[in-house]
Amino acid sequence: MSTAEPTRSRAATEEKTGARRDRERPPAPDPLPHPVVDNHCHLDIADGDWLDTAGAIAAAAAVGVPRIVQIGCDLPGARWAVAAAAEHVALVAGVALHPNEAPGLAAAGRLDEALAEIEQLATAHDKVRAIGETGLDTYRHAQSRTGEDGRAAQEESFRRHIDLAKRLDKTLVIHDRDAHDDVLRVLDEEGVPERWVMHCFSGDDAFARRCLDRGAHLSFAGTVTFKNAAPLRNALAVTPLDRVLVETDAPFLTPTPWRGRPNASYLVPVTVRAMAEVLAVDLEELCRAIDANTEAAFGGPW
Repeated sequence: MSTAEPTRSRAATEEKTGARRDRERPPAPDPLPHPVVDNHCHLDIADGDWLDTAGAIAAAAAVGVPRIVQIGCDLPGARWAVAAAAEHVALVAGVALHPNEAPGLAAAGRLDEALAEIEQLATAHDKVRAIGETGLDTYRHAQSRTGEDGRAAQEESFRRHIDLAKRLDKTLVIHDRDAHDDVLRVLDEEGVPERWVMHCFSGDDAFARRCLDRGAHLSFAGTVTFKNAAPLRNALAVTPLDRVLVETDAPFLTPTPWRGRPNASYLVPVTVRAMAEVLAVDLEELCRAIDANTEAAFGGPW
C-alpha cells in the first residue's frame, strides 16, 4: 500500500477536540533545543488541510521532532502503518484494533480473524515496535449503546492484545477513556508486559501513581495545555522525569492556542514547552529525557 494516501478522513473519525474552529494549519513553533519523538501519531487520517506523510515528517524534523511512532487502529490503518514504517526511516509502527473496533468485529464474527491479522502484521517488519492502541473506552461504549456484549468484546480484545505484546516482546500502547479502574484490573489479571505506555494520559495524580507503580511510561498530549486540565497537569507534576513521554495523537488534540485546528507532529514543541513549565525543569533537560525515555519505552533507537 502506498503511504501517499490516507486510510480515512478526520470527518469520518471520532472527534476528540470538541467544537470545530478555524481549520487553517497553525504556524510552526520555534525548534526544540534537543530532538524528541512524537510517540503516537495517525498520519493515515486525512485532515481538512492534510499533510502527506513525507511533508509531515519533514515539517516535524525541522522543529526538532525527527522521529514518529505511527499507530494503526484498525486493519486498514495497521496495514498502512507497517508499509509507512518500512518506507520511511523516521517512522516505527504500532498495530492493533482500537477498543471501539472490537464490538463491531465481534458482532460480525470477525474478531478472531482480525486479531490473527494483527499478529501477522506485528511480525511483518522489525520496525513494528508496538501493539496498540488497545484498551478500553467506556465513554464511546456508552455513546454507541452496544450493550454488555460490546463491553465484553472490548475487554476480550484488550486481553488478547496484552498477550500478544508479551509473546512478541512488543510495547503495549493503551487507550483508556473513562475506564481507569477497569484498565488496571485487566492489566493486573493478565500481568503487565515489560514495556507499556499510557497513551494520551487522562487521569489525575492518584491514577498516575497507580500506573507508575506498575511500570508504565505516561504519555502526555496537547490536552495538558487545555485550560480545564488542571488534574492532568497535577498528574504530570508527579511523574518522574524518566517516565515522561510526549505525543500529538494527530490529527487530534491540538495544543493551546491552536485547539480545534489540524494537529501534526511539528506542533510537539508547543506541548513540550508547556510540560517543562509544569515540571519546572529546563527545556533541554526535558527534551533529552523524553528522547531517552521513548527509546526505552519502544525497544531502542531507530
